[in-house]
Amino acid sequence: MAEDPTTAPEKSDEKVIEDAGLDPETGAEDEASYEEEQLPESWFITGANGNLGQRLIRKLLSEGADVTAVVRSTRAERELSQAVNFNNKLRIEVIDYSETMLLGQAAYGAQFAVHLVGILKATKDATYARAHEASCTSLSRALKGTSVEHITYLSILGAKPSSSNPCLASKGRAERILYRSATPACTLRIPMVIGERDYTTKMLAKRASLSTSFTFRAGSLEQPIFADDVIEAICSAARLGLEGGLNLAGPESLTRAQLYVRAAQVLGNSTKVRSIPIFLGYTMAWLLELFMADPPVTRAMLGVLDHDDDIQVDKALRLLEIEKLTPLDVMLRQALPRT
Repeated sequence: MAEDPTTAPEKSDEKVIEDAGLDPETGAEDEASYEEEQLPESWFITGANGNLGQRLIRKLLSEGADVTAVVRSTRAERELSQAVNFNNKLRIEVIDYSETMLLGQAAYGAQFAVHLVGILKATKDATYARAHEASCTSLSRALKGTSVEHITYLSILGAKPSSSNPCLASKGRAERILYRSATPACTLRIPMVIGERDYTTKMLAKRASLSTSFTFRAGSLEQPIFADDVIEAICSAARLGLEGGLNLAGPESLTRAQLYVRAAQVLGNSTKVRSIPIFLGYTMAWLLELFMADPPVTRAMLGVLDHDDDIQVDKALRLLEIEKLTPLDVMLRQALPRT
């Protein structure tokens, strides 16, 4: 048992060195080594200007970590700086994700990397291949031989290379690229995320405030997860050095109609949910793709949103060393905006 320093008998400096079997020079080296071990964590985050990126940065800064955040435009740089209360522990770099050399330079000295880049709707100028596979390829090459020990990648529940959905297949191929990289990587595949000021949460609140709401395939299963739980999972995956893919979702799976009703109850409202056949949505999306250069909805996007989410999360929680997830009603009460 180690001695309590407040009750242990005093020893001379020479005696301490003798007992430890060290000379003064070695003791100084150990002290320097100890100080080095106490250096703050250093994180490198790409796609940092989204809601989850901002949350992650705020958490890391509150813990005293050094953070380098990469965004693609000066507008995103300004928005991120304002959102996270910029300070000297945060460095924001404007870099295109195809610039491998610049990414590698920006990651200098970082210990952990988090890749949050991804899109739900592809356009002519922003394809799935460019947003997912190309960005992961560039990141993998950029981090090779750097100080970065681990990559955590955020993906979508249901993603796999063999998926018939273009978005999910692209995400699956991107995961595979990182698994084959020189830097150990872990993918967290997640469903709908509930969080304050998040676009999805705002839309949920809007539907829950209506006396009657309409949605495609109201029986589709949702398993929403709280944004803070996602952030905890990202940090755990990195610090534990986990590798491979983990499916993670919230503690409760329910139909989309039930989710709207629960959200309405939290807001003190009541709503009736009317279901629209999903084939009508795909037909509408096909027509929009046919006649518009940048349609608001695509078939691939609908396919991701209509995915049935109903998984067991015990294994993922055990590996991530997370005791429990935020209950659905708690996350709804905390995240839904009051009108």
